[in-house]
Amino acid sequence: MKAIVQDRYGSADILEFRDIDDPVAGDGDVLVRVRAAGCGPDVWHLMTGLPYMARLAVGFRRPKVAVRGWDVAGAVEAVGASVAGFRPSDEVMGTAEGSFAELVVARPGKLIPQPATLTFEQAAAVPISGTTALRAVRDEGDVRPGQNVLVIGAAGGVGSLAVQIAKAMGAVVTGVCSTSKKDLVRSIGADDVIDYTREDFLDGARHWDLIIDTAGRRPLSRLRRALAPKGALVIVGGDGGGHWTGGFFRGVLRAPLVSLFVGQRLRGLNSKVKQQDLVALRELIEAGKVVPVIDRTFPLGEAPQAIRYLEEGHLKGKVVIAV
Repeated sequence: MKAIVQDRYGSADILEFRDIDDPVAGDGDVLVRVRAAGCGPDVWHLMTGLPYMARLAVGFRRPKVAVRGWDVAGAVEAVGASVAGFRPSDEVMGTAEGSFAELVVARPGKLIPQPATLTFEQAAAVPISGTTALRAVRDEGDVRPGQNVLVIGAAGGVGSLAVQIAKAMGAVVTGVCSTSKKDLVRSIGADDVIDYTREDFLDGARHWDLIIDTAGRRPLSRLRRALAPKGALVIVGGDGGGHWTGGFFRGVLRAPLVSLFVGQRLRGLNSKVKQQDLVALRELIEAGKVVPVIDRTFPLGEAPQAIRYLEEGHLKGKVVIAV
């Protein structure tokens, strides 16, 4: 089969589009014929091996899994003998390591039936970004109807879904983005849109019950200034902390530590896909409350170009690889 493979860490230049052996599903696995795969920061981190501390889990000298990609949408090719609930030809979405390929092996607990209203490309934009947004709004943010929510990076893969999920849960949502993305953020349901290039929204003049920061680089002190006295801050991802630790200590250690001494709840959040969260997202999608936003689609052989485009940081939604 064709796949995007890397034998060492580095830039997009080290990715190779080549033939490799077809994967074989075990008794407890599902073999998926990939039709589309999401391309997000998770792919970049695994490609570069950054931050370095992540290599303790993904491979110290080289990636343990050589094929890139994680989000997946496609059709079931075969199922293991002990797998129930999936049959060949079922259209599914979820996560599987190595989805930048024609075939991938997935765990059944990481897949759900794909919503009939979505294309494969739209479905591939949902799993990682969608579950991250859902956990930020519902779990860590504990949003309630009528609360004021600020989403920083509202036009991105996670941010665009967080805006829609917060609206579906009854919040009053303000989206933060650049000038060229304001129309998009309004179109997905934001009640108000702030252009960060023209307005200092963290000056303390306005306060929000929940702030979801998908950019991950602004100082905690400034974010807290715009947060209600009993509000919650959720920092998504791990950028902005250098090559060794990324934003790990800021979001996972420093923010909760500060929470011990103030009335505000400050939390970091990283990707963690659960089947029940995928089901919750599917229900929102089928109810017409959430629609994935796709910036651009690249064919499988152009995955390196897709990652370079991702690195530019001007996305309107998600980048997707069509297989």
